[in-house]
Amino acid sequence: MRILGGIIKGRRTATKRLLSKSSRGETLRPTSSKVREAIFDIIKDRIEGASFVDLYAGTGTVGLEALSRGADKAFFVEPNRLRAKTIKENAVKFGFSEKAIVIERRAHEFLKRASVENRKFDIFFLDPPYFSEEIINTLPAIGEKKLLTDDGIVIVEHLVKKKLAETVSELKIIRSYRYGDTMLTIYMKKKTQENTGVSGEKESCLSGYI
Repeated sequence: MRILGGIIKGRRTATKRLLSKSSRGETLRPTSSKVREAIFDIIKDRIEGASFVDLYAGTGTVGLEALSRGADKAFFVEPNRLRAKTIKENAVKFGFSEKAIVIERRAHEFLKRASVENRKFDIFFLDPPYFSEEIINTLPAIGEKKLLTDDGIVIVEHLVKKKLAETVSELKIIRSYRYGDTMLTIYMKKKTQENTGVSGEKESCLSGYI
């Protein structure tokens, strides 16, 4: 896995050891280069200075790419000790030790703690195991716990066959993008869409990648 753009373009983030099965029999399914490039094309006008949450971090490549392309902070949520350790090592190696926050917890634990601490984030990226029910549990938590900034977005990577709800708590789908068997679904706050019409500058950075 290599970073595709930004100040550390070309740097490698994952080894064969990291991509192999863990002791629990879990196998990583990293976001493909094609889909990763699409993600950052979609949010290119939002990434500078943003707080970015890589909620199912795995190798941490997406969050590190966010930092490479100008995010102010990236939060990597990864319960696997080896993967979390590798993300920390890469963050230091790439010069992001002050900007990368690695949380060795499960997604729901992180969201609960963030709510208690009254934190808000600009961009959430969710790429849980394709055949799990994590999305069903996580999306409502982000909305109900009010963890998204007013003009923030949630990006969900999932199988095309997995249909997501049009509205979840205070979140609503604004756009979906298909790449082979993979779908990227974008949510924003319903109130934000009503107030802005998702028009002008906000729409321009989310268009053109169907």
